[in-house]
Formats: sequence, structure tokens, C-alpha cells
Amino acid sequence: MSRALVIVDVQNDFCEGGSLAVPGGAEVARRISEHVLTHLDGYAAVVATADWHEDPGGHFSQAPDYVDSWPAHCRVGSDGALFHPAAEPAFEHVEAIFRKGQHSAAYSGFEGFTVEADRRVGLADWLRDRAIEQVDVVGIATDHCVRATALDSADEGFETTVLLDLTAGVAPATTAAALVALAEAGVETTGTPALPPAEG
Repeated sequence: MSRALVIVDVQNDFCEGGSLAVPGGAEVARRISEHVLTHLDGYAAVVATADWHEDPGGHFSQAPDYVDSWPAHCRVGSDGALFHPAAEPAFEHVEAIFRKGQHSAAYSGFEGFTVEADRRVGLADWLRDRAIEQVDVVGIATDHCVRATALDSADEGFETTVLLDLTAGVAPATTAAALVALAEAGVETTGTPALPPAEG
């Protein structure tokens, strides 16, 4: 079976120093690069997703609830939307980038698209065109865009695994809930996500 690696949203705004930083994000970017360099032969394709917001409506808020609304992040053309420098070695092997959320929230990489021969191609079609059957998902954040991407991957019929050692979660409670949702959807998981300390 042919396997692909999907690297989710390893962008500056989601790493330390960014507008919506996830603890451990920069280290995850570094680990993903290490993983790609040591496991490249095991993948038929390596792709990435990226938040790419222009006017996503209520997804941005000056008083965010951190559930449905968030501080402004990954604006089109901003430094925050760029991939983290620690991920650069991995991105030397990325074949396509699927940008999502220009005018919406868009948590899942399967909501994004790349452009080939002047036409938009979604992630599911891109993978099927290359006879991919298995998908490994890594990136930021475990409890949001990684979760949504993995769930959509399974829903699209791909045999999906989340490599938790190569993810970082926003909060322990939402990450725990994400792991339950992944298990219920038949998504395999390995390892443990990076997490901030529990509050209290």
C-alpha cells in the first residue's frame, strides 16, 4: 500500500512567538524535519497544509473564545503565515501545499486546495490521483487542525494514523477529547502529543 505524509499547519503563528502560539510548536517542526529525513523512503508523497486567511469572518475576533473564534493569525502574505524555519528541511521534500481558509475557518487540510495546470485540486483528489491508500498526519494543533484533517482523511476512506509525537496540542482537555474522537472514527494513533501544563 502506498503511504503519504500530511504535515498540518507548521506555521510561524502557531509556534512560539506567533499570534496563536501552541506550546512545543517549534520543537514539533524540528521533529517533523527529522522524521521526514529519516523516513522519506517510506512515503510515496509528502504534502503540507497551511492556514491562509484573508477575511475569515467570525473566525477572527478581538475577544476570542478559543473555541469558534481566535486572535488573527496566518494572514495571507504575513510572516506569521510562513512555515516555521525548523520545518525547512522537511519542506525540501514537500510536493504540494494545500492552502485553506481564505474566507472561512477551514480547520481540515481536506478543505484546502493546491493549483495544478491552472486548476484547483483538493487534497483527497490529489492523493487518489497518486493511488495513496494510507495517510500519516502530523503537525499543529493536535486538538484542532490535526484532528479535523485526520477525521476527514478517514472519512475519505484513507487508512489514517496520527503520529502524536509529531504534534502539539493547545490544551489537555481538548486534546483528550480529540483523541477520543479519532479513536471512534477508526484513526490509529501512536506516541504522545506535546501539551502545555494542565491549569490549576
